[in-house]
Amino acid sequence: MVKIRLRRIGRTHRPVYRVVVADSRAPRDGSFIEVIGHYDPHTEPSTVRIDRDKALLWLSRGAKPTETVASLLTKSGITANSSQLSG
Repeated sequence: MVKIRLRRIGRTHRPVYRVVVADSRAPRDGSFIEVIGHYDPHTEPSTVRIDRDKALLWLSRGAKPTETVASLLTKSGITANSSQLSG
């Protein structure tokens, strides 16, 4: 199964995350298929940049977002329902 999830980057005690599409069996920071966004929880307010077209493409292909990524997608105005409308 393909998932949309966070991949941790950044330095010690200051994580920054990439939003990636990866096989569910791959480790958290292991191989991935494509980077579709970026998330920095340490800025005020938190920085969330997600490529809407890529996210909708992967959602339409059946990729399942994790709970955290689903929350970030909702905050960005991207939902699974909108993928059905554009697909």
